[in-house]
Amino acid sequence: MDRIAVVGDHDSIYGFAALGLDIFSCTEDEVRGILLNLASQNYGIIYLTERMAAAVPTVIEHFKTQLKPAIILIPGSSGNTGEGISSVRKSVEQAVGSDILFSNN
Repeated sequence: MDRIAVVGDHDSIYGFAALGLDIFSCTEDEVRGILLNLASQNYGIIYLTERMAAAVPTVIEHFKTQLKPAIILIPGSSGNTGEGISSVRKSVEQAVGSDILFSNN
């Protein structure tokens, strides 16, 4: 069974441990190594704070072409940058061929 990880700064992710998720606190300098390590293990989903994702855009792009792990961006304790919802919107648009979240009305 695939496991679920949450990666980000400690203040943003420590609450996820109460849900039984594996948490990995890191800095921007450490996030690349942690993501690559988790991808080589049995993790099917990795929640990643938007701030950490901004530090490793090429790694995020690489995993978009892979079946696993799915990397899902979440806001951190410093707030929402909008990158997470933008990523979801792009994925939906690619899957269905149009942006279903916003109409041109």
